[in-house]
Amino acid sequence: MIPFVDFKTQYSNLKGEIDEAVHRVLDSGWYILGNEVKAFEQEFASYIGTKYCIGVASGTEAIALSLMALGIHPGDEVITTDITAYPTITAIAQSGAVPVLVDVHKEDGLIDVSKIEQYITPKTKAIVPVHLYGQSCDIDAIKLIADKHNLTIVEDCAQAAGAVYKEKKVGSIGSCAAFSFYPTKNLGAYGDGGAITTDSDEIYNQLIAMRNYGQTSRYTHDSIGINSRLDEMQAAILRVKLSHLDKDNNIRRNIAQKYKGELIGVETLSERSYGEGVYHLFVIKTDKRDQFMEYMEENGIKTLIHFPIPIHEQKAFVWKKDGEYTNAIEFADRIVSIPIYPELKDEQVEYIISTINNFDN
Repeated sequence: MIPFVDFKTQYSNLKGEIDEAVHRVLDSGWYILGNEVKAFEQEFASYIGTKYCIGVASGTEAIALSLMALGIHPGDEVITTDITAYPTITAIAQSGAVPVLVDVHKEDGLIDVSKIEQYITPKTKAIVPVHLYGQSCDIDAIKLIADKHNLTIVEDCAQAAGAVYKEKKVGSIGSCAAFSFYPTKNLGAYGDGGAITTDSDEIYNQLIAMRNYGQTSRYTHDSIGINSRLDEMQAAILRVKLSHLDKDNNIRRNIAQKYKGELIGVETLSERSYGEGVYHLFVIKTDKRDQFMEYMEENGIKTLIHFPIPIHEQKAFVWKKDGEYTNAIEFADRIVSIPIYPELKDEQVEYIISTINNFDN
């Protein structure tokens, strides 16, 4: 069986470095907001190209805290995409805002920027573009709209650590950017974790307090805040994995190009010319999805769907549903994710390609 993600091989390849990092934390006796978190924040901010990074407990809380720091209040509206992981919506709701959905491009699943303005109302305060599957949205076009309507931008970079938009890393363009370090991500911890990047001194100082009960100094609380702290163990592991991220992303890109060049009988997603994706996922489209996934399973290859239900069709989504989401519906009905990760061997990639090419579409 070729798994969808191979955590065991990943750890085996980095075992010496990871074990050293973990023991460094254990030997220190300091587990919350210590030197490892500080060092990771500095290293990740430098990598992304921002002044600051704030380590938090998850990518979901990274979005929620960013919106709160930007002054989003209950009843405000925040625009995002109809194709994303549901945590994007959870985070917007945590801030008290109303999520407002926009349809996607069926060629790649990214938000259709041309449709954003029709959803802007006097209550709209922010846009959360999702860099889906590791490819960047058209941020310049989104910024034009945001500037025109006095809106803020929080980039959802959960799937896009290392992705590039016009020679800048995603996460360095909006007012804030949210990253997830869930284990499956390109930069994944061995548990939950997240981070926020920003260039704003004001936002940084707010977030440092907000992630720790609103505390500005010991026992002094200037706001309510929440408990959302990246822990020392995960920070130490992430420091190791950050040093390998560019190499690993290049391997993903090479596998993706091989898939794009050799797969037949299925559709691959378009890649935007303005950016350089990191292929957190490699998504194809087929009209025979159930049969395809069963066939792949029979041939020892694990596949998944990211994401099979558009947000507006989720039972938990109880806000505005008055938009047109025809592309999102068609997109979600046909997509399948196939394995793509740095630990895949060349012969496994060849086997995946030959297996797909022998599928009767």
